[in-house]
Amino acid sequence: METGDMLPPLTLVLADGAPIDLADRHGRGLVLYFYPKADTTGCTREAQEFSQLSDAFDRAGVDVVGVSRDAPARLAKFAAKHALTVRLASDEDGTASAMFGTWVEKQMYGRRYMGVERATFRFDAGGTLVRSWQKVKVPGHAAAVFESIADTGRGAGSDHD
Repeated sequence: METGDMLPPLTLVLADGAPIDLADRHGRGLVLYFYPKADTTGCTREAQEFSQLSDAFDRAGVDVVGVSRDAPARLAKFAAKHALTVRLASDEDGTASAMFGTWVEKQMYGRRYMGVERATFRFDAGGTLVRSWQKVKVPGHAAAVFESIADTGRGAGSDHD
């Protein structure tokens, strides 16, 4: 996905099993962040940081959805265990990861494997991609995403970073 691209039609399943149509935002912006696996150290911290800012994002007119390839039941346990308030969605079949280019070859300890690359995409109220972050480092990331919204002075509007 490149800046200026439109949010593709996409329905995911939330942790509670309910479907979420990402195009049905009712004039709100959207932050979609992809993370590798629920209940791992980095992914927990990222979800906690987005949860701490969930009210601020809401007041700014922006919905936040965390996406992983975990099953909805695992996401529900993850959210309950850590008292997360950010919405979590399942991409079990990998459709969203493929669309957003986050399903990539990774390497750890000399072993190559396919996995989710941590990335975040921010869409304005019209569904246009206004900013993305690739190969995200967790500490302070949620705050940086929120700052990018606050810096526009237009809430869910666009910027040109």
